[in-house]
Amino acid sequence: PDSSGQSGADLVVFDDSFSALDYATDAQLRANLKERIRDAAVVIIAQRISTTRSAVCVVVLDCGEVVGCGTHTELMETNE
Repeated sequence: PDSSGQSGADLVVFDDSFSALDYATDAQLRANLKERIRDAAVVIIAQRISTTRSAVCVVVLDCGEVVGCGTHTELMETNE
């Protein structure tokens, strides 16, 4: 982070970084990160469905193949 607390990165990748956290800690951490990485593109690789709720776009992979793409709500409605 720079002196303002911002990451300065264009892309930030979280590879299943939240799965071991309890829901309260997960929510607090993501709220804090949101301010620090607000100008970056963020890729979150997740197994916990709730992690995808605020994502702009969710891509679902099965054995390396894209089997669904859309918002969390869209995917839940189509059951993809």
